[in-house]
Amino acid sequence: MDEQTPIGPSTPPLRDSRAVLGRISDKLSARYSRAFSRATVTQYVEECSDMLGSRARVGTHLPVLIERFADQRLGALARGLGLSPKPVPEVLFVCTENAGRSQLAAALMRHHAKGGVRVLTAGSDPGARIAPIVRQLLAERKLTTGEEFPKPLTAEVVTAADVVVTLGCGDACPVRPGRRYLDWDLPDLSGLDIESARSVGDALDTRIGLLTQELLVAQTPRTGTSRN
Repeated sequence: MDEQTPIGPSTPPLRDSRAVLGRISDKLSARYSRAFSRATVTQYVEECSDMLGSRARVGTHLPVLIERFADQRLGALARGLGLSPKPVPEVLFVCTENAGRSQLAAALMRHHAKGGVRVLTAGSDPGARIAPIVRQLLAERKLTTGEEFPKPLTAEVVTAADVVVTLGCGDACPVRPGRRYLDWDLPDLSGLDIESARSVGDALDTRIGLLTQELLVAQTPRTGTSRN
C-alpha cells in the first residue's frame, strides 16, 4: 500500500445533507443539462456522498469533495458515451490508496502535458488523504497535487480513459475493450527513506515524460504543404 497517514474518527454525517446534496445536484444538473437528466445527476451525487462519507476524514470539506467527485464521474461518463467533446487523450493512474504513486504520477503528467492530456486518478481502496511524502517530492519540483484527493475507482473513469496506468493495485482495475493498459512496477512509497522515494519519483518522471510525448505527438495534426 501507499503511505498511510493515521486517520481519526469517521467524518460525522453532513448537517442538513438533503439541502447540501440538493444544491450540488442543482449546480451539476445545469452543467450537464445536455447530457443527463436531473434524476441521473442526483443519483450520482448521492452515490458519491455515500462513497466518500463512509471513508473520508475531511469534516466540513466533505461537500466540496462530493461535488468534485460527482463532477469527475459525470464528466467521464459523458465523454465515454460520446455525449460531450473529448478534445485531448485521457490517462487514468490507479494505485491502491490513491494517496501515493498515482497522485505523484498525475501531478508529473500534468506538468509535462501542460493541458494536452486530461489526467485522472483513483484507488482500489482509497486512503484518507494524500501522503505527505508525495507533497514533499512535488514541492521539491515546485509542483502540487492541486485539488486532487483520494477517491474510489469507478467504471466511468476507466471507460473515459484512453490509457490506464496501474501502480500496484493488482487486478482491481476493470478491463475495458479499446483501452491501453500499462502496469508500472515501481516500489510503494510507504516506508521509503527520502532518497529512495526520490528515485521512485525520478523513475516515474522518465516514464511519464515518454508517455506524454507519445500522446502529444499522436494528437498533432499532420499537414502537408500544398503547391499552387
